[in-house]
Amino acid sequence: MALNEPWTGRTACALQSALRLSNEAFAEHLGIAPRTVAAWHQKPDLKPRSEMQQLLDTAHARADEAAQSRFTALTTTTLDLPEGAATDAELRLTTDPTITAALDWLDQHAVWEPGTARREVAARLAHLDVPALHDRGARRSRVDQHATARALADYYGATPDHGRYTARFGTTTASTTILTRPEWLDLDCPLTATHDRLKLTAVTPVQPPTMDQETAGRAAQRLAEVLALGNRMVNMPLFRLLDVDVSEPAIGGTLGVTSFVEYAVTVDLLEAELSDALTTGTPTPLRDTYLPDLPAVLNVADRLCAGGALALTAIARPADPFRGPADYLLLIQERSGHVINAARRLAVIPKGFHQPLTDFRADARIGATLRRELEEELFGRADIDNTVGEQRHADPMHPSRLSEPMRWLLLTPDRLRVECTGFGLNLVSGNFEFASLVVIDDEGFWTRYGGEVQANWESASLRRYSSRDGDLLQELASDAAWSNEGLFALLQGLRRLREIGGERVDVPPIEWETQ
Repeated sequence: MALNEPWTGRTACALQSALRLSNEAFAEHLGIAPRTVAAWHQKPDLKPRSEMQQLLDTAHARADEAAQSRFTALTTTTLDLPEGAATDAELRLTTDPTITAALDWLDQHAVWEPGTARREVAARLAHLDVPALHDRGARRSRVDQHATARALADYYGATPDHGRYTARFGTTTASTTILTRPEWLDLDCPLTATHDRLKLTAVTPVQPPTMDQETAGRAAQRLAEVLALGNRMVNMPLFRLLDVDVSEPAIGGTLGVTSFVEYAVTVDLLEAELSDALTTGTPTPLRDTYLPDLPAVLNVADRLCAGGALALTAIARPADPFRGPADYLLLIQERSGHVINAARRLAVIPKGFHQPLTDFRADARIGATLRRELEEELFGRADIDNTVGEQRHADPMHPSRLSEPMRWLLLTPDRLRVECTGFGLNLVSGNFEFASLVVIDDEGFWTRYGGEVQANWESASLRRYSSRDGDLLQELASDAAWSNEGLFALLQGLRRLREIGGERVDVPPIEWETQ
């Protein structure tokens, strides 16, 4: 943008992005109403009134050198599109704060001049064949869990102290990519303060090593594809595992903090790379760089190890003249194609990244993530979904803000049982996985709130199973559409539920081993 050109909604939003301000903060910076900033986002070709032009001139002139450089890069990068054919992808490239953060991160860690990442992503975006990306997504979705487990078993081999989680469930044998050990399984660990002991040691992210041209190019390609496909991606802090100390009946260890954009353009690329290798025979240079062997997988202190918590949810139901005896309802989700992690795979629900909301130290506990994910993924709390909007509440999980189902569950301590059933490191991307079990034993919950249980946008669909239907659950466990971490949580959850569920549970024994 030449300085003598009039401002438009698009260039005003570019200045906002260069200053790294939210809509509200940018409005306050200019002394205008937030709805005016929102209108610029909605109408990028709009030319603000003369007084607004002057305010924007002043804000640009007073910006520091770094912000002005970012603004120049934002306004000089254009896509090879027909005139007047600006797309949502183009708009996001210039105004989306997460994309801006990812581009800045990439410039810094690839040792590129400011603006290089934006030009690189723009060039790739202009030449993407979106139908071909959808076709590739369909091919990736056909890479089954069994093939993934076999491929990574061949890649990594064995180690004396750890092995891949494998379980025999009746007539079904399931092998996963979860690297674990006997001391990390059958934890039966209540996720209360006494037993849930993960601690935060550092908030400042550790600087990763410099990227080479191969890894930087793959990162730029990922960002271009996110824009082209319209995937949701929001920069947010994530916990990273620095050390782990897991033994019955407690989980401990230390956590640091990283950013979602760092995860998204580095180790999160390994799953897609593996799927492409299995469908087209392409090499795996990113895996060879980030997770080349088992010592690298286990050395969580010196690599990016993000991850999360996921739980099999079991809700007590009374006997029914049509369904039969009292049981537990078990919920399984098919993940949406719009999620970054485990897209189009089967998983237990809830499933979420381990991340802080507002209290980094208190949120370090695994139980905090699971309670939040229950609220978000099953009880309709969109206001704690940071992919939808910004979080401004001092305590998003304050009792006064809880959903009615969650408030009812917490009213009496024994209504909600949340336990960690196992821990492992996922060879797919190196993520840590805390498999857990959520049990609601009070039959009154389903009677009162069963109609309000609904998955959020992260799920394409929900499936219901009965804890008394052992045959169908065995068939479910053999489904090749599972994510590896989801299958791990399902089997460990069923194993524990069989111990504590009494007559509500009628499933064959589940025996695990570490291969």
